[in-house]
Amino acid sequence: MDWDKLRIFHAVADAGSLTHAGDTLHLSQSAVSRQIRSLEESLSVTLFHRHARGLILTEQGELLFDATKSMAKRLDAAAARIRDSEDEVFGELRVTTTTGFGTLWLAPRLPTLYAKYPSLKIDLMLEERVLDLPMREADVAIRMKEPSQADLIRRRLMNIRMRLYATSEYLAQAGVPQSMEDFAHHRLISQHIGTAQVAAGAVLVQQLMMYDIPSSLTVNNYFGVLQGVLSHLGVGVLPDYLTEDFPNLVRVLPDVESAEVPVFLAYPEELRQSKRVAAFRDFVTEEIFAYRKRQRDSAETVD
Repeated sequence: MDWDKLRIFHAVADAGSLTHAGDTLHLSQSAVSRQIRSLEESLSVTLFHRHARGLILTEQGELLFDATKSMAKRLDAAAARIRDSEDEVFGELRVTTTTGFGTLWLAPRLPTLYAKYPSLKIDLMLEERVLDLPMREADVAIRMKEPSQADLIRRRLMNIRMRLYATSEYLAQAGVPQSMEDFAHHRLISQHIGTAQVAAGAVLVQQLMMYDIPSSLTVNNYFGVLQGVLSHLGVGVLPDYLTEDFPNLVRVLPDVESAEVPVFLAYPEELRQSKRVAAFRDFVTEEIFAYRKRQRDSAETVD
């Protein structure tokens, strides 16, 4: 197949329009149309249904578009590796992690990374859905469980637990619960058990809901739970990595916590030599190491 025709087909399929594809490729609409017709003739198939409002891929067109998307991702990966062969760390790095970890732990620490690599462009994708790293939906992932996909380099960063926290202001007004039975006089703030979250957190919330808790606030992410707690609305189920950045959080009922949750950093094997990935990996590792050291030092001071 003609590579140039495939490139033009991919642009048309992606844009859904000959005109828009032509603008992207700096070609006239008629030139783009001729190339698409020539490709269809060489394959003896129709790739697009023509409508007044644009173009829609046929079944055969969908198959070819899947192939060109895969090719484009591999070409992007190759281009990234070529660019990273230079000494300078620059360009786009797509990082995916959960909304809670990305918003509450990672984003506040990114100034350190940008100070060291000002030409880096981070595309931070925060969602609970696990993106496909081998298919290059993202370059690097930080996940709350060990990745199961093949061809990934993975590193265990730390372990976290979900625990109960409230503000000192709230506890001064409402009192400090001494047992779960005391929640009859407190409001529980948590993620709704039906929202996407780590299994250990959902299990803990389910266990807490078995008690007589007359008032509750459920949110679909930990950022919302934290805002509820900081607004002195009640006692919240939150990950323990928040305590350093929010020192006004007071742990409640120290015996109540979730099972341990491992945090992994992962990236595709093909990006092993990427300087952008290495820069981000080293930045996160250093931040985690410093965080762990401060936690140990704090615990020793308390002892």
